[in-house]
Amino acid sequence: MVGLSVGEKHFIQGGIAQDLRTDGRKRLTYRPIFVETGVIAQANGSARVKMGKTEVIASVKAELGRPSSSAPDKGKVSIFVDCSPTAAPQFEGRGGEELSMELSAALRQCLLGGKSGAGAGINLSSLSIVDGKVCWDLYIDGLVVSMDGNVLDALGAAIKAALSNTGIPKVNIASAATPDEQPEVDVSDEEFLQFDTTAVLVIVTLTKVGRHYIVDATSEEESQMSSAVSVSVNRQGLICGLTKRGGAGLDPSVIYDMISVAKHVSEQLMNKLDSEIAAAEAMEEDS
Repeated sequence: MVGLSVGEKHFIQGGIAQDLRTDGRKRLTYRPIFVETGVIAQANGSARVKMGKTEVIASVKAELGRPSSSAPDKGKVSIFVDCSPTAAPQFEGRGGEELSMELSAALRQCLLGGKSGAGAGINLSSLSIVDGKVCWDLYIDGLVVSMDGNVLDALGAAIKAALSNTGIPKVNIASAATPDEQPEVDVSDEEFLQFDTTAVLVIVTLTKVGRHYIVDATSEEESQMSSAVSVSVNRQGLICGLTKRGGAGLDPSVIYDMISVAKHVSEQLMNKLDSEIAAAEAMEEDS
């Protein structure tokens, strides 16, 4: 928890009310965003994202699995987040476990629609290898390295960048002798297929401080919030997930307005991320 004096609290709240935050930003302006891809050699795809002093890493690992009986023609996606003990003083020991679970659940809600969903904008049918028998399971892991607010949005951006960086090995299928027999799968070590990630979502969190709400809140600003709404939006501006935190209730008209603002802001964030991801991948190829 950020410890602030009464004067500092009034200064933060007063600045937000006048659309001038302590770091010079307006209410709906993000901090500089930095993206680096291919940061974990053992993963199928990975990325590091920095938003101001908040730094996170996401990795994607693809493993052969068996599709669920409820969706035999689709692959599966799971998301888990861990918080480094160095990210914040309160994470030392087991202090980060509660936030790790909270962030994992929020990402699943925003990106996957809870326990079952569209797969963070991934076509889950493209992960199917043999219907009802073999599929790709994607394990998405996030790590909070340094925390200075707006961690959920940063993790969402890192997942998008990691998926853009992900290559899935090509497979050859040997027909099974009988319908009940598991087919043999030959996984290539040299040929990979890239995802079409144009439908991958971004997360926009609007943090309510006083009567106003802001994007990309710092830890100090989050300490003054009454509530926050995180909205996941696709490239077409469709709302695909929503989660709320904070004890204060919100009038439905306020939530509706926040969603409208999130849709507007998401377009800017999506374009910025696409540009940063393209630059990061070009740099990775040149290195």
